[in-house]
Amino acid sequence: MTKDRWKLLMKAMGFEPSLICYDALKTSYTEKHRFYHTAQHITAMLKHFDAINEFVEKPDEMELAIWFHDAIYKTLSKTNEKDSAKWAQRFLISRNYDETGIDRIFNLIMATQHNGKLKTNDEKLIVDIDLTILGTLPEIYDEFERNIRKEYKIVPYFIYRKKRKQLLQSFLNNDSIFNIDYFKNKFENAARENIHRAIEYL
Repeated sequence: MTKDRWKLLMKAMGFEPSLICYDALKTSYTEKHRFYHTAQHITAMLKHFDAINEFVEKPDEMELAIWFHDAIYKTLSKTNEKDSAKWAQRFLISRNYDETGIDRIFNLIMATQHNGKLKTNDEKLIVDIDLTILGTLPEIYDEFERNIRKEYKIVPYFIYRKKRKQLLQSFLNNDSIFNIDYFKNKFENAARENIHRAIEYL
């Protein structure tokens, strides 16, 4: 999540460097209540994005959606994705980006709600990229679980435990956690093993 990468994206989209927006995003991703939804998460997603760039229909738009998708993150809010999408929308409108493209980027960010309502290939890809953490090595996944708990430390453990188990089980209830074969082949088995272990621990 470097300034140079942001500037390259802005140039590719026909925008000025927009460093005020970059600084605002960086400030958001370094908020003290964040332990997982940080700049490190965005950097990891961009790395996976680079690996599958050839499969993306609108790569510049997806990259911008990745930058913005967790820009607003309040632990107990149910509108984080929508608020983040609206920030991206305002930014794009101010740069006179075309309306159809704005809608695509808005929908890409909203897809990261993980509610299963995915219409396009790019929406499926950004969701899979966002979920790659589930299929990482056990020690990395376990750190992810600890960091999520830190973000929800305000929630009493018995409530957190119940809600977290429900969420994790919802992934296992799907025929596949991932949508695209590339991610299924690379992460599906490890993700299921990690989630089973996490549920047992809870």
